[in-house]
Amino acid sequence: MLSTVSMLLLWLLAAASPGIAADPNLRFRQPVVLLGEVHDNAAQHALRLHAFEAWLAEGARPALLMEQFDRNHQAAIDRLRSAANPPDADALIDIGAPGRSGWDWSFYRPFVALALRYHLPIIAANVGRDEARDVIRGGLSANGFDGDVPPDVQAAQAQAVLDSHCGLVEPPMAGRMALAQVARDQFMARQVEAHAERGVLLLAGNGHVRRDIGVPRWLAPAVRARSESIGLLEVAATEGADAGPTGAYDVVVRTLAQPRPDPCAAMNRPPR
Repeated sequence: MLSTVSMLLLWLLAAASPGIAADPNLRFRQPVVLLGEVHDNAAQHALRLHAFEAWLAEGARPALLMEQFDRNHQAAIDRLRSAANPPDADALIDIGAPGRSGWDWSFYRPFVALALRYHLPIIAANVGRDEARDVIRGGLSANGFDGDVPPDVQAAQAQAVLDSHCGLVEPPMAGRMALAQVARDQFMARQVEAHAERGVLLLAGNGHVRRDIGVPRWLAPAVRARSESIGLLEVAATEGADAGPTGAYDVVVRTLAQPRPDPCAAMNRPPR
């Protein structure tokens, strides 16, 4: 549940800022939910968890698809869950994300715990770094993905790479790096389709759930029609690749920006 203080802050933010939903309660309205995030925003994770708990209380039993687990660990996750003694969330995270690097697992552990409590499938939805490097070097088709990428998707993904690397990547390399993001979106879409009949909650960054260039772009029309893309964006944050143009999401929820240092400041720091 959201704290009273968090709910009050969100309500005051909404009252003061046009276009921000005054109701801090996030609700899911389709059986397939593609739920975005700014990865380090604590308020967004609280909203998402509250919505997931409410959805389960209403009787939903979706598969939980997580960007935070790489697909090469799926077999280990499944073996652990089939053991005689059911794992707890920490044991599953240790198996599914060895070293727990790259993510603040305090945000994601509650989702894993809920999935275990309700006996939901937990699906590793990400393409790992080694596979992503293979795609960058050899292309999509050579690595089992669809190489027919629409020009608007390719251009937007390449621009997202440039933005996220503070303009320090050469455009040709950005174009190749964009293919790794496309591979991730394609794999997430495959997993969404594989589990769509029972319902899906995909936890992924806002860029992945964009309707125009992300996972929805790779879904079959019938699955896409039963899905909703929810972007959780930050107020006062620079509108960059994750924000997207109008219509990039079915639903937009805005929260206060998480305080963080400027990531480009260190990247642009002159050598000593």
